[in-house]
Amino acid sequence: MNLISKPKNPEELSGSTGIPSDAVPVHVGIIMDGNGRWAKKRLMPRIFGHKRGADSVREVVTAAAQAGVKVLTLFAFSEENWGRPESEVSGLMGLFDTYLLREQAALKKQNIRLRTMGDLNRLPAQTGKLLTDACVNLSSCTGMILNLAVSYGARSEIVGAARQIAQMIREGVIDPGHVNDDLFSRCLQSDGLPDLDLLIRTSGELRLSNFMLWQASYAELYFTDVLWPDFGGKHFRQALTEYCARERRFGLVADLSMGQQASTDRAGETSC
Repeated sequence: MNLISKPKNPEELSGSTGIPSDAVPVHVGIIMDGNGRWAKKRLMPRIFGHKRGADSVREVVTAAAQAGVKVLTLFAFSEENWGRPESEVSGLMGLFDTYLLREQAALKKQNIRLRTMGDLNRLPAQTGKLLTDACVNLSSCTGMILNLAVSYGARSEIVGAARQIAQMIREGVIDPGHVNDDLFSRCLQSDGLPDLDLLIRTSGELRLSNFMLWQASYAELYFTDVLWPDFGGKHFRQALTEYCARERRFGLVADLSMGQQASTDRAGETSC
């Protein structure tokens, strides 16, 4: 197995997105930032930025599915966001409700499955039910997974996994020596999903903000000054093109000789 992912030659790019299917990131995560600043620039209440941001969600979800992305995780609402003014939080929950009701038919038509991660118990009862019902309604879809991180924080997720493993050890289910990366990953809320390949953040901020810290260990980071309400399919495809041009080494070196790489490939095949 070749762990070094080499950049594609621009001349080799093809298809509607300009990116061959084997170069498209499997799992893309997006920190959707800048709604409030977008509204402020227009002398509008922050909630108008969130409403416009919902349109960007629709466009980017479609662009990701068309590009062949397998999993798209959107950071919709963080644990820290509960500390915002009550009026803004209430407005955001209302937008979630509207999105879930309005977009289910379109998601089903695109064969998109819905999944969530985060502390959903903190959500208003109506929002939680709509989210759960939408996941059930779209569970038969076999295309891209749209994973919504709602009331989510990576540190809490990691602490939760640690507690789960500690309890398993305490009950004698596993031995401490059996704890490894694979076991820890299976105890995370993203169990069953691949790690992030590409992490996009809008609005010019250069931080991860407690988003999928474990899963982003080897993700390519893409930062853009574009505010989320202005971020659309064109910008998403630009991020994919940038990703395609990068060389992912996963801790290895790029100048392995052909003989060494072939040996590595054969060893990987034998171990499988």
